[in-house]
Amino acid sequence: MIGEEEKVMTAPAAGSVPPLVAGQTYQEMKVGSVFRTPARTITETDLVLFRQLVGVSEPLFMDAEHARSVGYTGRLIPGMMVFSYAEGLVLQTNVLHGTGMAFMQTDLSISAPVYVGDTLTVVVEVTESRPASRGNRGVVTTRNTVHNQRDEVVLTYNPVRLIRGGE
Repeated sequence: MIGEEEKVMTAPAAGSVPPLVAGQTYQEMKVGSVFRTPARTITETDLVLFRQLVGVSEPLFMDAEHARSVGYTGRLIPGMMVFSYAEGLVLQTNVLHGTGMAFMQTDLSISAPVYVGDTLTVVVEVTESRPASRGNRGVVTTRNTVHNQRDEVVLTYNPVRLIRGGE
């Protein structure tokens, strides 16, 4: 009970229920805004499944002794897998849920190795947000830096996305 009255739950009127989760419009993605994704630890199983799914059969990712012989200290994760997991972490924030329209381009730089057992998180900073040439949409560029558990930057990429506009 709240005070003397009971709180009564009633069903909302038809059509008045907002979506469960709505992403940000390009107008809401302000230049300079920053957020960090949740973290994700990369496991041996993740590596094996990704290798099989994509067909990566390079000895660096299959043979720990070979990787050690060329200077690595553990089970190495392919850069394309780090990028894929980083994008998954960004999408799990729901910032783009229902508003993201297209991944248009990116550049990518790998700055440190990632190993099985490393935990990754992504820091996303909006660097540009502008209206598109037509329609109610915009072009948003972010700087995404992928950090390991020691907060070392292991990968950086700058995706350009087409994002819906507000009403």
